[in-house]
Amino acid sequence: MAGKAKFMMPGMSLMGAGSLQDAGEEIRKLHYQKALIVTDQPLVDIGIAGTVTGMLKQVGITSVIYSGTRPNPTVGNVSEGWKAYTDNSCDCIISLGGGSPHDCAKGIALLATNGGTIEDYEGVDRSAHPAAPLIAINTTAGTASEMTKFCIITDEVRHVKMAIVDKHTTPLIAVNDPQLMMAMPKSLTAATGMDALTHSIEAYVSTDATPITDACAIKAIELIRDYLVRAVDNGQDEEAREQMAYAEFLAGMAFNNAGLGYVHAMAHQLGGFYDLPHGVCNAILLPHVERYNMQAAAGRLAIIARTLGELVDESRPEEGAELAIQAIEKLAKRVGIPAGLQGLGVKSEDFDTLAANAMKDACGVTNPIQPSKEDVIRMFASAM
Repeated sequence: MAGKAKFMMPGMSLMGAGSLQDAGEEIRKLHYQKALIVTDQPLVDIGIAGTVTGMLKQVGITSVIYSGTRPNPTVGNVSEGWKAYTDNSCDCIISLGGGSPHDCAKGIALLATNGGTIEDYEGVDRSAHPAAPLIAINTTAGTASEMTKFCIITDEVRHVKMAIVDKHTTPLIAVNDPQLMMAMPKSLTAATGMDALTHSIEAYVSTDATPITDACAIKAIELIRDYLVRAVDNGQDEEAREQMAYAEFLAGMAFNNAGLGYVHAMAHQLGGFYDLPHGVCNAILLPHVERYNMQAAAGRLAIIARTLGELVDESRPEEGAELAIQAIEKLAKRVGIPAGLQGLGVKSEDFDTLAANAMKDACGVTNPIQPSKEDVIRMFASAM
């Protein structure tokens, strides 16, 4: 665990039913004139983007919409959004959606004040100047991108996901209104919920974990344990939606400050190479990576098992760690996560490239033990 620590999160976070309307008043106080709304076409089609433009109009802010964000946002998406921002003389950005619009908006915000191309910022704290003002309105309960410094962008040429970890991408305001999450389908609810669980677990076993991040991670795991299945089974369960919003936010607080691990380092490669959904990749990889991590983090995994409701003998941490892995697999199956990567089209002949790229991913730095390339290949193989 880290001896020194920084703790970062947005300056303001609005939570709970109806918080979208509260956001309008807070944005008005910032005196912006014209916003670029970064979202995706489905949120335009179902009217949520229109709700946000109406809210902004009520507080005297005009807006334009960029709705081209892909599920795994690309370098091209960031470039298009940047052009929309500059062509329309915008002075702030509002991201609307899940992790993809938030990450795309972060990339646009970096370019708006730092210039260059988004590839220039791959890595940790590569920007020289604060990004353009960003307000993140969340519609899913999983990625926590609305409140973190993490920005993941797919390079279409190299077929890799770039991990941009930059304090300047942290939104000014994060909004989590569960009423905006009611429309999430079961599959997305499950995938984003398992993403939040992955964030919590990776942060808890991270080499940079602190008592603060531990508290956030454990509480997030408790809420996911109690409410994810309810949210998947009944998307109109407002209590479950609200508690999952708190869970994903707490998980974000944890990993934004403790870091992640090789679940994400590997999942990013699957997303970049095959254009697969991030939360599903995380959920499939999580038990296999944590089984590898047992050699360095069995005690912490045993605590996770107890938090997930397993009966753990504290004198036998390895057995407790195995119970944690079994509990993760049971929950993933219960919410409908695919059993393995093979069904998603992943091919074993690509493991060498996937593993080599995972070894370069910034998220792997805080994994509790550093694997060899051969170890990463074995973890991919075990997840098939």
